[in-house]
Amino acid sequence: MSNSRLVYSSDGGRVAPKETVKRRPTSSGPPVPQAPADGWVRLWRVKGGRGGKTVTVVTGLPADQLEEVGRELRRIAGAGGAVRDDVVEIQGDCRERLQPRLEALGFRVKLAGG
Repeated sequence: MSNSRLVYSSDGGRVAPKETVKRRPTSSGPPVPQAPADGWVRLWRVKGGRGGKTVTVVTGLPADQLEEVGRELRRIAGAGGAVRDDVVEIQGDCRERLQPRLEALGFRVKLAGG
């Protein structure tokens, strides 16, 4: 069997050790618009940094009501979204549907951005 050659081996190769594998840095996502803390709830239409997808960003909500109001706004819009970095993000451009509901909840609302 002097003509035999190695066909397969799991002993080595070009696999890099785990500590040298480069990974993409994790981030919390694209930046959200910053608005002054003047008591107004602003509805932003944002597209940048999201692969061309439009997102409605709601800023200026009280921190203790973010989850509750965010859930209600996602239900009104009929879309998904998230509460992140003290803002509510809702998929799609649904500012016109959300404005009357926020006003009914007692917030002063402005349409901003785009």
